[in-house]
Amino acid sequence: MKLSGSAVLTPEGFRPGTVTVENGIIQAVETGGTLENTESFNAGNGYILPGFLDIHIHGYAGADMSDGSVEGLGRMAKALAREGVTGFLGTTMALPERELMQAAGSYRQYRRAPEPDGAQLFGVHLEGPFFSQAKRGAQAPEAVIDPDEGLFTRLWEAFDGEIKLMAMAPELPGAMELIRLASQKCRVSVGHTEADYDTACQALSSGADHITHLYNAMPPFAHRAPGVIGAAAEKARFCELIGDGRHLHPAVVRQTFRWFGGERICLISDCMRAGGLPDGAYTLGGQVVTVKNGRATLHDGTLAGSVTSLSECVRRVIRMGVPKEEAIWSATLRPAQSVGLDALTGSLTPGKRADVLITDENLMPRLVLVGGRVVYRAG
Repeated sequence: MKLSGSAVLTPEGFRPGTVTVENGIIQAVETGGTLENTESFNAGNGYILPGFLDIHIHGYAGADMSDGSVEGLGRMAKALAREGVTGFLGTTMALPERELMQAAGSYRQYRRAPEPDGAQLFGVHLEGPFFSQAKRGAQAPEAVIDPDEGLFTRLWEAFDGEIKLMAMAPELPGAMELIRLASQKCRVSVGHTEADYDTACQALSSGADHITHLYNAMPPFAHRAPGVIGAAAEKARFCELIGDGRHLHPAVVRQTFRWFGGERICLISDCMRAGGLPDGAYTLGGQVVTVKNGRATLHDGTLAGSVTSLSECVRRVIRMGVPKEEAIWSATLRPAQSVGLDALTGSLTPGKRADVLITDENLMPRLVLVGGRVVYRAG
Protein backbone atom coordinates (compact mmCIF):
# COMPACT_ATOMS: atom_id res chain seq x y z
CA MET A 1 0.00 0.00 0.00
CA LYS A 2 1.19 3.49 -0.87
CA LEU A 3 -0.03 6.53 1.04
CA SER A 4 0.57 9.77 -0.77
CA GLY A 5 -0.05 13.40 0.10
CA SER A 6 1.18 16.96 0.18
CA ALA A 7 1.99 16.96 3.92
CA VAL A 8 3.86 13.90 5.21
CA LEU A 9 5.36 14.48 8.67
CA THR A 10 9.12 13.90 8.52
CA PRO A 11 11.93 14.91 10.91
CA GLU A 12 12.46 17.91 8.63
CA GLY A 13 8.81 18.95 8.85
CA PHE A 14 5.86 18.49 6.52
CA ARG A 15 6.86 17.47 2.99
CA PRO A 16 4.95 16.19 -0.04
CA GLY A 17 5.65 12.51 -0.40
CA THR A 18 4.65 8.87 -0.26
CA VAL A 19 4.76 6.29 2.52
CA THR A 20 5.03 2.67 1.39
CA VAL A 21 3.60 0.00 3.69
CA GLU A 22 4.10 -3.75 3.29
CA ASN A 23 3.58 -6.62 5.72
CA GLY A 24 2.63 -4.27 8.53
CA ILE A 25 5.89 -2.32 8.31
CA ILE A 26 6.84 1.05 6.84
CA GLN A 27 9.11 0.13 3.94
CA ALA A 28 9.94 3.57 2.56
CA VAL A 29 9.20 7.27 2.95
CA GLU A 30 9.86 9.21 -0.24
CA THR A 31 9.55 12.97 -0.29
CA GLY A 32 9.47 15.44 -3.13
CA GLY A 33 6.35 14.33 -4.96
CA THR A 34 3.03 12.51 -4.71
CA LEU A 35 1.49 9.58 -6.52
CA GLU A 36 -1.76 9.57 -8.46
CA ASN A 37 -2.65 5.93 -9.10
CA THR A 38 -5.04 3.25 -7.97
CA GLU A 39 -2.52 1.66 -5.61
CA SER A 40 -2.20 4.72 -3.41
CA PHE A 41 -4.43 6.49 -0.95
CA ASN A 42 -4.03 10.17 -1.71
CA ALA A 43 -4.42 12.44 1.29
CA GLY A 44 -4.75 15.52 -0.88
CA ASN A 45 -4.41 18.60 1.32
CA GLY A 46 -4.65 16.54 4.50
CA TYR A 47 -1.84 15.14 6.60
CA ILE A 48 -0.02 11.81 6.76
CA LEU A 49 1.14 11.32 10.35
CA PRO A 50 2.36 8.70 12.77
CA GLY A 51 -0.61 7.38 14.73
CA PHE A 52 -1.11 8.97 18.13
CA LEU A 53 0.22 7.13 21.20
CA ASP A 54 -1.53 7.74 24.53
CA ILE A 55 0.65 6.64 27.44
CA HIS A 56 -1.80 7.82 30.12
CA ILE A 57 -5.38 6.73 29.49
CA HIS A 58 -7.64 4.91 31.94
CA GLY A 59 -10.63 4.27 29.74
CA TYR A 60 -12.81 5.16 26.78
CA ALA A 61 -16.18 4.20 25.30
CA GLY A 62 -17.51 2.98 28.64
CA ALA A 63 -14.56 0.70 29.42
CA ASP A 64 -11.70 1.08 31.89
CA MET A 65 -8.34 -0.67 32.18
CA SER A 66 -9.07 -1.33 35.85
CA ASP A 67 -12.38 -3.12 35.21
CA GLY A 68 -10.77 -6.48 34.68
CA SER A 69 -12.76 -6.97 31.47
CA VAL A 70 -11.30 -8.44 28.30
CA GLU A 71 -14.33 -7.29 26.31
CA GLY A 72 -13.91 -3.79 27.71
CA LEU A 73 -10.28 -3.58 26.60
CA GLY A 74 -11.32 -4.56 23.08
CA ARG A 75 -14.12 -1.99 23.02
CA MET A 76 -11.73 0.68 24.25
CA ALA A 77 -9.06 -0.24 21.67
CA LYS A 78 -11.53 -0.20 18.78
CA ALA A 79 -13.01 3.16 19.75
CA LEU A 80 -9.57 4.73 20.17
CA ALA A 81 -8.47 3.55 16.72
CA ARG A 82 -11.38 5.43 15.15
CA GLU A 83 -9.99 8.58 16.78
CA GLY A 84 -6.54 8.12 15.26
CA VAL A 85 -4.99 6.75 18.45
CA THR A 86 -3.07 3.73 17.18
CA GLY A 87 -1.41 2.75 20.45
CA PHE A 88 -1.85 3.17 24.18
CA LEU A 89 -0.73 2.08 27.62
CA GLY A 90 -3.60 0.77 29.72
CA THR A 91 -3.43 2.92 32.84
CA THR A 92 -4.55 1.61 36.20
CA MET A 93 -5.75 3.54 39.25
CA ALA A 94 -4.81 3.19 42.91
CA LEU A 95 -6.77 0.05 43.78
CA PRO A 96 -6.53 -2.81 46.28
CA GLU A 97 -4.10 -5.53 45.22
CA ARG A 98 -6.93 -7.96 44.51
CA GLU A 99 -8.47 -5.61 41.93
CA LEU A 100 -5.11 -4.83 40.33
CA MET A 101 -4.52 -8.56 39.98
CA GLN A 102 -7.91 -8.93 38.28
CA ALA A 103 -6.90 -6.17 35.85
CA ALA A 104 -3.63 -8.01 35.23
CA GLY A 105 -5.50 -11.22 34.45
CA SER A 106 -7.72 -9.55 31.86
CA TYR A 107 -4.69 -7.75 30.43
CA ARG A 108 -2.84 -11.04 29.89
CA GLN A 109 -5.89 -12.66 28.33
CA TYR A 110 -6.51 -9.70 26.01
CA ARG A 111 -2.90 -9.59 24.85
CA ARG A 112 -3.21 -13.20 23.68
CA ALA A 113 -6.20 -12.34 21.45
CA PRO A 114 -6.46 -8.56 20.94
CA GLU A 115 -9.17 -6.71 19.04
CA PRO A 116 -8.07 -6.92 15.36
CA ASP A 117 -9.52 -3.51 14.50
CA GLY A 118 -8.26 -1.78 17.62
CA ALA A 119 -5.37 0.38 18.75
CA GLN A 120 -2.32 -1.57 19.89
CA LEU A 121 -2.14 -2.10 23.66
CA PHE A 122 1.61 -1.74 24.13
CA GLY A 123 1.74 -2.28 27.88
CA VAL A 124 0.73 -0.94 31.25
CA HIS A 125 1.03 2.39 33.05
CA LEU A 126 0.78 1.73 36.79
CA GLU A 127 -0.56 5.02 38.16
CA GLY A 128 -0.35 4.39 41.87
CA PRO A 129 -1.03 3.17 44.45
CA PHE A 130 2.08 4.73 46.01
CA PHE A 131 0.82 8.31 46.28
CA SER A 132 0.44 11.21 48.70
CA GLN A 133 -2.97 11.27 50.36
CA ALA A 134 -3.00 15.06 50.12
CA LYS A 135 -2.40 14.98 46.35
CA ARG A 136 -4.30 11.83 45.46
CA GLY A 137 -6.72 13.75 43.21
CA ALA A 138 -9.40 11.36 42.00
CA GLN A 139 -7.63 8.30 43.42
CA ALA A 140 -9.63 6.47 46.12
CA PRO A 141 -8.19 7.41 49.55
CA GLU A 142 -8.42 3.88 50.98
CA ALA A 143 -6.33 2.50 48.10
CA VAL A 144 -3.46 4.99 48.38
CA ILE A 145 -0.55 3.41 50.28
CA ASP A 146 3.16 3.78 51.00
CA PRO A 147 5.69 2.19 48.63
CA ASP A 148 5.85 -1.60 48.85
CA GLU A 149 8.61 -3.38 46.93
CA GLY A 150 6.88 -6.73 47.33
CA LEU A 151 3.64 -5.44 45.82
CA PHE A 152 5.49 -3.87 42.90
CA THR A 153 7.27 -7.17 42.22
CA ARG A 154 4.00 -9.12 42.34
CA LEU A 155 2.35 -6.67 39.96
CA TRP A 156 5.34 -6.74 37.63
CA GLU A 157 5.04 -10.50 37.38
CA ALA A 158 1.23 -10.44 37.09
CA PHE A 159 1.41 -8.05 34.13
CA ASP A 160 3.98 -10.33 32.44
CA GLY A 161 6.76 -7.79 32.87
CA GLU A 162 4.93 -5.35 30.59
CA ILE A 163 4.63 -2.40 32.98
CA LYS A 164 6.21 0.37 30.92
CA LEU A 165 5.69 3.24 33.37
CA MET A 166 5.01 3.55 37.09
CA ALA A 167 3.99 6.79 38.82
CA MET A 168 4.68 7.39 42.51
CA ALA A 169 5.29 10.06 45.15
CA PRO A 170 8.99 10.22 46.11
CA GLU A 171 8.55 11.77 49.57
CA LEU A 172 6.94 8.63 51.03
CA PRO A 173 8.82 6.15 53.25
CA GLY A 174 10.75 3.68 51.13
CA ALA A 175 10.15 5.62 47.92
CA MET A 176 13.77 6.12 46.89
CA GLU A 177 14.50 2.44 47.34
CA LEU A 178 11.52 1.51 45.19
CA ILE A 179 12.51 4.06 42.53
CA ARG A 180 15.94 2.46 42.30
CA LEU A 181 14.43 -1.03 42.07
CA ALA A 182 11.62 -0.21 39.64
CA SER A 183 13.77 1.90 37.32
CA GLN A 184 15.76 -1.23 36.49
CA LYS A 185 12.58 -2.68 34.98
CA CYS A 186 10.47 0.24 33.70
CA ARG A 187 10.31 4.01 33.53
CA VAL A 188 9.42 5.73 36.81
CA SER A 189 7.41 8.94 37.03
CA VAL A 190 7.00 11.45 39.85
CA GLY A 191 3.34 12.19 40.44
CA HIS A 192 0.47 12.74 42.88
CA THR A 193 3.04 14.17 45.23
CA GLU A 194 3.81 16.84 47.84
CA ALA A 195 7.55 16.53 47.27
CA ASP A 196 9.69 19.62 47.65
CA TYR A 197 12.37 20.61 45.15
CA ASP A 198 15.21 18.68 46.83
CA THR A 199 13.21 15.47 47.18
CA ALA A 200 12.04 15.65 43.57
CA CYS A 201 15.63 16.22 42.42
CA GLN A 202 16.75 13.21 44.46
CA ALA A 203 14.07 11.08 42.80
CA LEU A 204 15.13 12.28 39.36
CA SER A 205 18.72 11.37 40.21
CA SER A 206 17.76 7.95 41.59
CA GLY A 207 16.10 6.54 38.47
CA ALA A 208 12.90 8.49 37.86
CA ASP A 209 12.93 10.47 34.60
CA HIS A 210 9.29 11.33 33.98
CA ILE A 211 6.67 13.66 35.50
CA THR A 212 3.00 12.65 35.74
CA HIS A 213 0.60 15.31 34.38
CA LEU A 214 2.83 18.30 35.14
CA TYR A 215 1.16 20.97 37.33
CA ASN A 216 -1.73 18.69 38.33
CA ALA A 217 -1.65 16.85 41.69
CA MET A 218 1.52 18.58 42.90
CA PRO A 219 2.42 21.84 44.69
CA PRO A 220 2.45 24.95 42.50
CA PHE A 221 5.72 26.52 41.39
CA ALA A 222 6.79 29.38 43.67
CA HIS A 223 9.85 31.59 43.58
CA ARG A 224 11.03 30.38 47.03
CA ALA A 225 9.66 26.86 46.68
CA PRO A 226 10.13 25.58 43.12
CA GLY A 227 8.96 22.10 44.09
CA VAL A 228 8.44 19.29 41.61
CA ILE A 229 7.87 21.72 38.75
CA GLY A 230 11.22 23.42 39.29
CA ALA A 231 12.99 20.08 39.62
CA ALA A 232 11.28 18.86 36.45
CA ALA A 233 12.47 21.89 34.50
CA GLU A 234 16.06 21.06 35.39
CA LYS A 235 16.18 17.28 35.52
CA ALA A 236 13.17 15.47 34.06
CA ARG A 237 13.61 13.84 30.67
CA PHE A 238 9.89 13.85 29.90
CA CYS A 239 6.83 15.59 31.31
CA GLU A 240 3.19 14.78 30.66
CA LEU A 241 0.69 17.53 29.90
CA ILE A 242 -3.06 16.96 29.85
CA GLY A 243 -4.23 18.65 26.66
CA ASP A 244 -7.99 18.79 27.22
CA GLY A 245 -8.09 22.53 27.92
CA ARG A 246 -9.70 22.00 31.33
CA HIS A 247 -6.77 20.88 33.47
CA LEU A 248 -4.43 23.66 32.31
CA HIS A 249 -4.86 27.25 31.15
CA PRO A 250 -3.93 27.68 27.47
CA ALA A 251 -1.17 30.13 28.41
CA VAL A 252 0.40 27.52 30.70
CA VAL A 253 0.37 24.98 27.88
CA ARG A 254 2.01 27.41 25.43
CA GLN A 255 4.58 28.57 27.97
CA THR A 256 5.48 25.03 29.04
CA PHE A 257 6.32 24.08 25.46
CA ARG A 258 8.63 27.12 25.35
CA TRP A 259 10.09 26.60 28.84
CA PHE A 260 10.71 22.86 28.69
CA GLY A 261 11.06 22.49 24.92
CA GLY A 262 8.74 20.39 22.81
CA GLU A 263 11.21 17.49 22.78
CA ARG A 264 10.41 16.85 26.47
CA ILE A 265 6.61 17.13 26.37
CA CYS A 266 4.27 14.13 26.16
CA LEU A 267 0.67 15.09 25.54
CA ILE A 268 -1.75 12.77 27.31
CA SER A 269 -5.50 12.50 27.55
CA ASP A 270 -5.80 11.10 31.11
CA CYS A 271 -9.18 10.00 29.77
CA MET A 272 -11.65 7.98 31.83
CA ARG A 273 -14.44 5.65 30.70
CA ALA A 274 -16.81 8.50 29.76
CA GLY A 275 -14.62 9.44 26.79
CA GLY A 276 -16.69 9.40 23.62
CA LEU A 277 -19.95 9.14 25.60
CA PRO A 278 -22.65 11.65 26.66
CA ASP A 279 -22.70 13.57 29.94
CA GLY A 280 -23.87 11.55 32.93
CA ALA A 281 -22.73 9.58 35.97
CA TYR A 282 -19.78 7.18 35.62
CA THR A 283 -17.19 5.55 37.87
CA LEU A 284 -13.41 5.88 38.14
CA GLY A 285 -11.38 3.83 40.59
CA GLY A 286 -14.54 2.91 42.47
CA GLN A 287 -15.69 6.52 42.86
CA VAL A 288 -18.69 8.19 41.24
CA VAL A 289 -17.76 10.77 38.61
CA THR A 290 -20.20 13.28 37.16
CA VAL A 291 -19.60 14.45 33.61
CA LYS A 292 -21.29 17.72 32.72
CA ASN A 293 -20.49 19.81 29.66
CA GLY A 294 -17.44 17.65 29.04
CA ARG A 295 -16.00 18.18 32.54
CA ALA A 296 -15.49 15.13 34.80
CA THR A 297 -15.54 15.73 38.57
CA LEU A 298 -15.97 13.95 41.89
CA HIS A 299 -18.74 15.06 44.26
CA ASP A 300 -16.42 17.67 45.81
CA GLY A 301 -15.51 19.22 42.45
CA THR A 302 -12.11 17.52 42.10
CA LEU A 303 -11.26 16.92 38.45
CA ALA A 304 -11.46 13.21 37.68
CA GLY A 305 -9.43 12.86 34.52
CA SER A 306 -10.71 13.97 31.15
CA VAL A 307 -13.30 12.75 28.67
CA THR A 308 -11.19 13.81 25.69
CA SER A 309 -9.31 11.59 23.24
CA LEU A 310 -5.65 12.29 22.60
CA SER A 311 -6.44 13.29 19.01
CA GLU A 312 -8.82 15.96 20.29
CA CYS A 313 -6.15 17.08 22.78
CA VAL A 314 -3.76 17.61 19.86
CA ARG A 315 -6.32 19.73 18.03
CA ARG A 316 -7.00 21.76 21.17
CA VAL A 317 -3.38 22.55 22.02
CA ILE A 318 -2.84 23.68 18.43
CA ARG A 319 -5.76 26.07 18.89
CA MET A 320 -4.05 27.22 22.10
CA GLY A 321 -1.08 28.34 20.04
CA VAL A 322 1.33 25.39 20.16
CA PRO A 323 2.98 24.92 16.73
CA LYS A 324 1.33 22.10 14.79
CA GLU A 325 4.45 20.00 14.34
CA GLU A 326 5.38 20.25 18.03
CA ALA A 327 1.87 19.30 19.10
CA ILE A 328 1.88 16.23 16.85
CA TRP A 329 5.35 15.08 17.89
CA SER A 330 4.30 15.41 21.54
CA ALA A 331 1.54 12.87 20.89
CA THR A 332 3.60 10.47 18.75
CA LEU A 333 7.39 10.25 18.97
CA ARG A 334 7.87 11.86 22.40
CA PRO A 335 5.61 9.47 24.29
CA ALA A 336 7.13 6.56 22.38
CA GLN A 337 10.60 7.70 23.43
CA SER A 338 9.47 8.25 27.01
CA VAL A 339 8.50 4.60 27.54
CA GLY A 340 11.04 2.92 25.25
CA LEU A 341 8.74 2.20 22.31
CA ASP A 342 10.38 4.49 19.76
CA ALA A 343 12.11 1.62 17.94
CA LEU A 344 8.63 0.28 17.15
CA THR A 345 6.37 3.27 16.65
CA GLY A 346 6.04 7.04 16.95
CA SER A 347 7.35 8.21 13.58
CA LEU A 348 7.06 7.43 9.87
CA THR A 349 10.40 5.67 9.70
CA PRO A 350 11.29 2.67 7.52
CA GLY A 351 11.41 -0.46 9.64
CA LYS A 352 8.86 0.70 12.20
CA ARG A 353 5.32 -0.58 12.58
CA ALA A 354 2.93 0.96 10.08
CA ASP A 355 0.91 2.84 12.69
CA VAL A 356 -0.29 5.61 10.40
CA LEU A 357 -2.94 8.30 10.58
CA ILE A 358 -4.22 10.21 7.55
CA THR A 359 -6.31 13.25 8.39
CA ASP A 360 -8.12 16.06 6.65
CA GLU A 361 -6.98 19.69 6.84
CA ASN A 362 -8.49 19.95 10.35
CA LEU A 363 -6.66 16.86 11.66
CA MET A 364 -9.83 14.77 11.68
CA PRO A 365 -9.13 11.08 10.90
CA ARG A 366 -9.77 9.85 7.36
CA LEU A 367 -7.75 6.62 7.34
CA VAL A 368 -6.12 4.78 10.25
CA LEU A 369 -3.63 1.92 10.01
CA VAL A 370 -2.52 -0.13 13.01
CA GLY A 371 0.38 -2.39 12.18
CA GLY A 372 -0.41 -1.90 8.49
CA ARG A 373 -4.03 -3.01 8.86
CA VAL A 374 -6.72 -0.52 7.88
CA VAL A 375 -8.85 -0.28 11.03
CA TYR A 376 -10.82 2.84 10.15
CA ARG A 377 -11.80 4.63 6.97
CA ALA A 378 -14.02 7.72 7.16
CA GLY A 379 -17.25 7.83 5.22
